[in-house]
Amino acid sequence: MRPTTNPEPLMNTPRAPRDTKAWQLQVWISFGIAVLLCGTGLAYLPVSPIERAFMVMAYVFCLCAVFVLAKHVRDRHAGMPETPGWSFVVWGSFAAAMGLTGWGLWELEISPPYAAFMLVSWLFLISSTFTLAKTLRDAYEDRRVRPHHPSE
Repeated sequence: MRPTTNPEPLMNTPRAPRDTKAWQLQVWISFGIAVLLCGTGLAYLPVSPIERAFMVMAYVFCLCAVFVLAKHVRDRHAGMPETPGWSFVVWGSFAAAMGLTGWGLWELEISPPYAAFMLVSWLFLISSTFTLAKTLRDAYEDRRVRPHHPSE
């Protein structure tokens, strides 16, 4: 069993916010563009409705798995206690989401340029979601450490 530490002493140390407003805006814009690209690709996917539904569910599964994995990794790094086996569930879900989505894209009978668009937009979504999860967590921790003053 790995030792756990209490993150509260670190949380009480005042410090400057990690992310600028410009960075936060850029992260949200990137995430929005990724969602828009994936949504457009999925909406116009030239396949049967059941195949389209599978791909939509796969993309949403990946999106949720990324948020859970990002929180899990951050909590482990902070030394937060965890339920036995939770790490396996989180990593297994992430692997299943990525694997099933990749398999679904591979098996679709679509033109190579469309498949490339779907693949790149999916990977952009995954990347921007990890960045968004970190930015949201940093902002949350900054608000806990440094209360907002109306004069700011």
